[in-house]
Amino acid sequence: MRPKYMQLPRGVMVGRKTISKVNELCRDLQLEGRALIVSGPTTYGIAGEKLQNLMEEEHDVEVVITREGSLEEVERIKKIVHDKGVDFLAGVGGGRVIDVAKLVSKETAREFLSIPTAASHDGIASSRASLKRGDSSVSIPARAPLGVLADTEIIRKAPYRLIASGCGDIISKFTAVKDWQLAHRIKGEEISEYAAALSLMTAKIIMDNRNVIKKKREESTRKVVKALISSGVAMSIAGSSRPGSGSEHKFSHALDSLTSTPSLHGEQCGVGSIMMMYLHGGDWRDIRDALKRIGTPINAEELGISEDLVVEALRKAHLIRPQRYTILGDRGLSRDEAVNLARSTGVI
Repeated sequence: MRPKYMQLPRGVMVGRKTISKVNELCRDLQLEGRALIVSGPTTYGIAGEKLQNLMEEEHDVEVVITREGSLEEVERIKKIVHDKGVDFLAGVGGGRVIDVAKLVSKETAREFLSIPTAASHDGIASSRASLKRGDSSVSIPARAPLGVLADTEIIRKAPYRLIASGCGDIISKFTAVKDWQLAHRIKGEEISEYAAALSLMTAKIIMDNRNVIKKKREESTRKVVKALISSGVAMSIAGSSRPGSGSEHKFSHALDSLTSTPSLHGEQCGVGSIMMMYLHGGDWRDIRDALKRIGTPINAEELGISEDLVVEALRKAHLIRPQRYTILGDRGLSRDEAVNLARSTGVI
């Protein structure tokens, strides 16, 4: 077993109006000096401006608005960190904003706070960032947040589609872990049983609450947020995205590369998980039922894409991160196999 370095959040606050406790969290985490709030053009109005007003009571605060999750944007904000003498960062927004902040955090050796405005992604607490490099997305080792502040009152007001997408991302952990276990058996890949168990637990939480999540109660929002945070922690424990990303994520990334208007990441992963569970011989119908009850897409029509695009993405999926062995194997699927898989699961 090779030595393993785990980065985990040291402070996590989840609940109503927790944004008002940001200075308390900073004091607990000994975050002092000048802060840089990284936010998006929409999420700044939702939570970033309020955060800025609160933090200015105890800190010098700079603000930068980011409009894209790319490596070029990381370089731009790194320069601001150095030019402005920033001591720590706060990423306020969705997955794109938080991933940019966490990579800037790593490359400038500054701590950062993760403050999500939607429960649409499992990067809230993870030590990895998914960013654009040219026309493709890459998963890059980054820095786990020192603290996470998730205000369920803010998150509950986000469009329901974002919460449903987060649920799709979490449910897809069932196939991600199956792929990891398969790689362990076939390729001798090292596996963390604890990280795998934690990832499966988060997926089970969402599956067990499929009938209440759509009611948009604060308690159901809290459950989704906690599951997303736990999923990120599982990846930090593993030291990779393995417990959270398998063949279903390859399918999603393949879709991203084939269309200029992809669906939400979690929506695509959920549909991918239906098909990949079929290949694993598992209960793919239960996954489909959970996604349907929650209100996230279960087929090509609901994703807003063509049947041909699904088939092409299935054929291309094994080429995404080829070093990561999954149920798709090394050769992938033929066109006939891809068509049969999509039709057998009702995706097309």
